[in-house]
Amino acid sequence: MKSQPGIVLITGCNGRIGSAVMQRMTGRFTDVVGLDRTAPMPPPPGCVRIAVDIASEESTQEGLRILREHHGTHLAAVIHLAAYYDFLGKASPLYEQITVEGTRRLLRALRAGFEVEQFIFSSTMLVHRPGEPGQFITEDWPIGATWAYPESKVRTEALIHEERGNIPAVILRLAGVYDDVCHSPPLAHQIQRIYERQLAGHLYSGETSHGQSFVHLEDVVDAIERAVDRRAQLPPESTFLIGEPETLSYDELQHSFMRLIHGKSSETHNVPGLIAKVGAWAQDHMPGEDPFIKPWMIDRANDHYALNITRAREVLDWTPRRSLRQTLPKMVAALEADPVGWYREHGLEPPASVTKKPKRAVPRAPAPGATAVAPASGCDMYACPMHADVCQSSPGNCPRCDLTLEPVAPPQAAEYTCPMHPEVASTEPGRCPKCGMTLVLRDPAGAQHA
Repeated sequence: MKSQPGIVLITGCNGRIGSAVMQRMTGRFTDVVGLDRTAPMPPPPGCVRIAVDIASEESTQEGLRILREHHGTHLAAVIHLAAYYDFLGKASPLYEQITVEGTRRLLRALRAGFEVEQFIFSSTMLVHRPGEPGQFITEDWPIGATWAYPESKVRTEALIHEERGNIPAVILRLAGVYDDVCHSPPLAHQIQRIYERQLAGHLYSGETSHGQSFVHLEDVVDAIERAVDRRAQLPPESTFLIGEPETLSYDELQHSFMRLIHGKSSETHNVPGLIAKVGAWAQDHMPGEDPFIKPWMIDRANDHYALNITRAREVLDWTPRRSLRQTLPKMVAALEADPVGWYREHGLEPPASVTKKPKRAVPRAPAPGATAVAPASGCDMYACPMHADVCQSSPGNCPRCDLTLEPVAPPQAAEYTCPMHPEVASTEPGRCPKCGMTLVLRDPAGAQHA
């Protein structure tokens, strides 16, 4: 496909979503440029990443000056992903400095020196007031953020309305993002509690019939891509909920993880909120402990978010192609294949019972646009992409994780390449000598997203 003229600018380009969007957009536009705090300095010719701290006026102005000099002033789209986020639940000044005021200084600088066709802001479904089971939240559902992170998004959405000027703006209110390995803190900690047979893995302080919508990383990238493609047809301001229409309850997640990990499930017991909050407070104040569950989360245990995505379907022609239900076995298969690698991938401390087990290959989520290759397991038949020891002479499903068996590919030498400079090739992992990005495994089939 011939590249469209113009620049796509992506803030927070080193993050999980930012990296995926950078790779998806490469080749679609003549220039795809990312802003993040870490990038080569001074920027090389044809730079694709520029070091910018949007919490700093000076850094923002300098980064956009470099963008003008290296690439020009016509921006087809600005995809603004950079923001502050934590699970402390407290009002941090970083929310104001980075998420709110960072967006303000970015918009003002864009208005002053660039022609911008579209400004996309990644918000969250949590800006809305929680619903109840049976209710489906739409974009017109009342705003009612319940903790610091979504409150910062509410303020930023209002700021975009005030500061965008003539720049068309799109607000994407995302559900909880995950991928094939997991990379969702709430889900990863739920898996951890069940895998380690913790007592907390059988307790819950809210209604287990409640739950929250999720969305696969690749479906998020699809939604962003469709918004960019339709930028000329969208109204000056538009808002879309981006999530899966099926919301799994906490109870269903519990039973699913238990069956996948231990082969059987058991009941989850309700703990009164006050007792749960006292217990969470005590654990949080134990020396050397940093538990994921904080006292403030107890008050949010009953929050329920089920989404009506009709607007995204009708206007963006977007519907999620993946589902959390179908991805749960992949998450658990990744954990079972290499528990130590999985724990460290999610920033968790592996228990002693895990670190003593022999290490196996880590099945990481494939890079966006890459085609998964079945492991060479010593036979030329069909094998499971997650369990290399599962191999049979006919197609079917893996008896351990139910994934579809794939033809075993002949072993071939690994080759690494730069997502932004495909002409760069290396037999070893490392960084691109042109732009500094981490090299990724080259897709042996040469397949890439259009």
